[in-house]
Amino acid sequence: MMTNKIGSNIRALRKKNYLTQEQLAETLNMTRQTLSNYELGKRIPDIYELIRIADLFHVSLDEMVGRNPNNYKNKDCGL
Repeated sequence: MMTNKIGSNIRALRKKNYLTQEQLAETLNMTRQTLSNYELGKRIPDIYELIRIADLFHVSLDEMVGRNPNNYKNKDCGL
């Protein structure tokens, strides 16, 4: 499920950067509970939140949602 992948990626990026939920939540101007819900897959961040998180950690949106863009290069859309 993509929700869990997004949450897992947020958590992994947070831990990789040695941040607590409280620290990251404060940086993103959200509550710790909101961040926790994202990480647990209980809520999905909207596109604007995903962009902010991706920008903060210098990763692409594809990486945030667990997509590998190389899987889609030079492929016919099938229409």
